[in-house]
Amino acid sequence: MFFGVSDVWGEKENVRRHDFSAFLLALSLTIKCGNLLNEVFFALPYPIVVVSYTSWFLDAFNYAIATKMDVLNLSIGGPDYLDLPFVEKVWEITANNIIMVSAIGNDGPLYGTLNNPADQSDVIGVGGIDYSDHIASFSSRGMKSSEGVPPLAVLLNCKWCLLIAIKASCNVQSMGYGRVKPDVVAYGREIMGSKISTGCKSLSGTSVASPVVAGIVCLLVSVIPENKRKEILNPGSMKQALVEGASKLSGPNMYEQGAGRVDFVLDYMDCPYSWPFCRQPLYAGAMPVMFNVTILNGMGVIGYVERPPVWLPFSEEGNLLSIHFTYADVIWPWTGYLALHMQIKEEGVHFSGEIEGNVTVNIYSPPAQGEKSPRKSTCVLRLKLKVVPTPQRSLRVLWDQFHSIKYPPGYIPRDSLDVRNDILDWHGDHLHTNFHIMFNMLRDAGYYVETLGSPFTCFDANQYGTLLLVDLEDEYFAEEIKKLEDDVINNGLGLAVFADWYNVDSMMKMKFFDDNTRSWWTPVTGGANIPALNDLLAPYGIAFGDKILNGDFVINGEQSRYASGTDIVKFPEGGYLHSFPFLDSSESGATQNVLLSGMSKADSPILGLLEVGGGRITVYGDSNCLDSSHMVTNCYWLLKKILDFTAREVRDPVLFLDSSRLDKTLHLDDNQLPSRRTDVNFSTYSAVVSKELICRSDSRFEVWGTKGYDMNARGRNRRLPGHAAAIDLNSTQEILVKKFKSNTEKKYDNSLANKYLGYLYGDDLDFPELVASHWLMPAVVAVSGLVLLWSFWKIRQKRRRRRKGSAFSRSANP
Repeated sequence: MFFGVSDVWGEKENVRRHDFSAFLLALSLTIKCGNLLNEVFFALPYPIVVVSYTSWFLDAFNYAIATKMDVLNLSIGGPDYLDLPFVEKVWEITANNIIMVSAIGNDGPLYGTLNNPADQSDVIGVGGIDYSDHIASFSSRGMKSSEGVPPLAVLLNCKWCLLIAIKASCNVQSMGYGRVKPDVVAYGREIMGSKISTGCKSLSGTSVASPVVAGIVCLLVSVIPENKRKEILNPGSMKQALVEGASKLSGPNMYEQGAGRVDFVLDYMDCPYSWPFCRQPLYAGAMPVMFNVTILNGMGVIGYVERPPVWLPFSEEGNLLSIHFTYADVIWPWTGYLALHMQIKEEGVHFSGEIEGNVTVNIYSPPAQGEKSPRKSTCVLRLKLKVVPTPQRSLRVLWDQFHSIKYPPGYIPRDSLDVRNDILDWHGDHLHTNFHIMFNMLRDAGYYVETLGSPFTCFDANQYGTLLLVDLEDEYFAEEIKKLEDDVINNGLGLAVFADWYNVDSMMKMKFFDDNTRSWWTPVTGGANIPALNDLLAPYGIAFGDKILNGDFVINGEQSRYASGTDIVKFPEGGYLHSFPFLDSSESGATQNVLLSGMSKADSPILGLLEVGGGRITVYGDSNCLDSSHMVTNCYWLLKKILDFTAREVRDPVLFLDSSRLDKTLHLDDNQLPSRRTDVNFSTYSAVVSKELICRSDSRFEVWGTKGYDMNARGRNRRLPGHAAAIDLNSTQEILVKKFKSNTEKKYDNSLANKYLGYLYGDDLDFPELVASHWLMPAVVAVSGLVLLWSFWKIRQKRRRRRKGSAFSRSANP
């Protein structure tokens, strides 16, 4: 039986009805549109206004389970992969041996636009192509940024199970990061199908491509006798059959086509298919590259990894590759993950060449009914990696992914307020999603770009020319702020910051009522978290404001668009600051314009460049010119000039005009800087607030599970001061700045009493003091104890001698 869920109604409701008609393309055996299979059921969980609730889908899914459907097609989807009732019901569907096929979404050609449930590993996610085998422009692109993996994908030699290998250097969550989706693509443009009355019509969309694949699945299911169907076919084995039989298309990369068009041949090993990972080889000293392998277990709905996987290189050079493994404790339903965290050892710093070898992993599932022994399968993953000598420091750029927050789980608003039809920031904000064009540009310019998925304490600044902070929404640990200051001033690290708008009044105006949760949604932060960025930049005398600036400007002959950016309100003397006339569209700015009886433009500083200590800092108030999602004009030319300055100390004459140099400090009182919302429990969305500072498994192996380089072994929770649940975000900045000033003053106080008595009284210590405290205080306690024991021993010896003397005197008397 086939069960379809569509995203539309029929023609009589003035809306298209393409799901039902499209899947007939694969099911019908005649040229005419009309011959239907008997056991086909169709559900439309939308009223005429095209609005749905999770509960309606749950009812449809329960019906599919109760009637023991074989195949279920979903021509629906959305960005909320944390809608747990829905996600868990999909797991229940596949766990009940129902093969689910789902449309990947029609948000292309933007990257990072996968829809749920097609993005789930147990679901066959389908993208769309045209009859020329080109990826349809509307078909959503990967990568899957909520968990997972991207492939230099290789099919593994398994009898029962399939591993699809994928590679990423990103921040890893509980199930990995960057999984490749869609799984396959099918024809989805101008597909002929039945009209609701008679005859045929053509329709386009991944909602059309998905039922085409579902029809293929139904044909495969139909050749197996019904009494053995559930024993042989399941979501794992069916997905394996489709992926192994897919034909890779020339041109599109893996985030566009997955395994390719449904066919019979597969080759995952060449560019541009394996973009972005074929663009940047491995080298010693880099952040680990992660292969996240999707395990398709056709042996049973539940399975396990029998023993730790093993790396077997083909040659001696393969021993230069160090691999750590993390994997799912339980493979359920039908799928699991195996992550390979890979580093080139330090002795490979000058090595250039290829490394090949196999990773073997043993999978087993409990015995099926009537069987006595577990089902087992040994899978082999063949790796072929390119390695180059470690690049020079000035060419290495570190991208901060750790402090990025996207929808879901919270209302993270769009970065450009000019975009009215896409209110949520849900495209991943990653180098390989909506910043993929920027990534390509940096590689073309000769830069090596690595991703930091852990706090700032977890990277060695001496290895990198520039730390790149773009469109960040999270807070910062106090230890991060302190370490970054040391890295910039003393270690010569370059810092490039691209911010976005932040205005509390405007955020409150953007609230809407969500019908599913029956609650009001208000942005938890702006396009960027300006109060947090101001805390980070406070040691250098730099701060952003709360204006929302829009307009065009020209610099170096380049026409640029400033789209919902912010202004710079604090900058030190001697720095270079560029200002341009813009309109302030924030709530306070709009009010002022009304009072002034018109739309007025005023010069606002938006670009600042500064040398501080041994490092260099650049700040710019807008990231939309780097984000390919809703870009009007790009500023890649500006980014290259900024990196030339921060990493190579190259001063471009256009950016370092004498007229742009500040003769006096641009200042604004701290109490006038943008403040945090006081009515938001930010810890719900943050990786910092009320969390432990710890280096994750995407950092260098030597700091896994620690606080980072030269830090205490134990983590520390970051709490915004004065609040536990409902967090007051207003007071953080002042407290952090005061704490930073007090810590800075300690650096120049070398008194032993101040250092170590301060430790006894709970003061924070700087790095050398902190390291020394690990052995100094225990040593002091141990020596004190020995002195005390020695004193007791001397006293007892004296008493014994006195007793002996008195006894001798008594015995000598008559």
